[in-house]
Amino acid sequence: MSRSFRHDGAGTTAQEWTGRAEWGEVPLWDPLGADRPERVVVVAAHPDDESLGAGGVIATVRAAGIPVTLVVATAGEHSHPRSPTMTVTVLAQQRRREAERAWAALGGDADELTVWDLPDGSLTTHDKELTGRLVATIGDGRATLLLAPYLEDGHPDHDALGRAAQRAAYRTGATLLHYPVWLWHHADPGEVPWGPLRRVALTASDRNAKVRAIACHRSQVAPLSDRPGDETLLSPSLIEHFTGPHETFVLGQPRDDALDDLHGEHLDPWGTTTRWYEQRKRRLLLAMLPRPRFTRALDLGCSTGTLTVELAEFCDELIAVDSSPRALAAAATLTQGLRTVELRLGDLSTELPEGEFDLVVLSEAGYFLSPVVLDRLIARIARVLTTDGCLVLAHWRHPISGWPMSGPEVHARFARAQDLPPVAGRYLDRDVEIVVHAHQATLPNPQG
Repeated sequence: MSRSFRHDGAGTTAQEWTGRAEWGEVPLWDPLGADRPERVVVVAAHPDDESLGAGGVIATVRAAGIPVTLVVATAGEHSHPRSPTMTVTVLAQQRRREAERAWAALGGDADELTVWDLPDGSLTTHDKELTGRLVATIGDGRATLLLAPYLEDGHPDHDALGRAAQRAAYRTGATLLHYPVWLWHHADPGEVPWGPLRRVALTASDRNAKVRAIACHRSQVAPLSDRPGDETLLSPSLIEHFTGPHETFVLGQPRDDALDDLHGEHLDPWGTTTRWYEQRKRRLLLAMLPRPRFTRALDLGCSTGTLTVELAEFCDELIAVDSSPRALAAAATLTQGLRTVELRLGDLSTELPEGEFDLVVLSEAGYFLSPVVLDRLIARIARVLTTDGCLVLAHWRHPISGWPMSGPEVHARFARAQDLPPVAGRYLDRDVEIVVHAHQATLPNPQG
């Protein structure tokens, strides 16, 4: 879709875009409509990206009283690498001030703007950090709209941040929309996938606020000086893409391959066969099973299958589910020959296997779900658990970097669920918590 381009090249004109018949098929989206968010998080690779790509919507939601947080990943200090008049440090300071003025022009408060000061031009080497910081910023994202650069925008920083937003939206449950910037300059309109595009009609007031915000980025819209190396970066013809009566977004597809990638890099990424924590946790979990035999069991987030093999000794039938194809490939090797075990590839955000289960185990997997997905999973477990069934949870108690929930938070959500059996047993130490949910009346009598 993209082609080699320079910011000072002719590129695709605004008229080439506005003249396309495909716009008639692009749905309008109302940020204040039925899916109105309770909060908006805007992330930009450089100061000015948010003003160009999403300034109108920012002004719209701010005027409606919806809180907006703006995070700028870099100070944009390398926008003029050959400037003879301005050092990297001074330019970074100027662009920070410009970002603050532009944010104020859009109705933003100073305490809602953060600049991370990651290196301009090198965001591709900070994937994990970008994702982790975004997750921490968003938290529980079920009522949050995340606006982020388009992941095929053509600028490596924009693309990297767009991918990080994809992962963060998956982990937090935020609604994701991408805003293109350089796409309008370098892309051929005939090759763009028009289906995911959405347009927002801007009021005159919001449109004017956006124009004022763009003008605040003076280091980009005007020359730093009349000397070579200080030329204007955003020409009037390029800015013309962003001053029309609409803003255009691309529907985001939250996605996270981090766990599958991890299983591709390591045969046993969690050290299930070598770490004493893992070995001890499994023994504790198995010792807490409230009876010696189960008819039909479900192991959710089975990873490489180490626990699955040991659970199988207690089950007539055991279905183990994981979302990582690489993890299941390892589990298939480990469970080979165990006829009572069935491995299934599945995302825990979707439906569980059909039928009922008298044992459901969720070990070290709950905090790898978004809060909204975990709540859905809890409801689904309640539906598939037999009246005499039990649920066993086991999770590491320390913070999980890059994810919004810890093990104790996961267990607290299960404890609050009204449709699950109550807590019948609990083990707790510094590192691990194991909880058994079961109705006391269904537990075996130790005197019997």
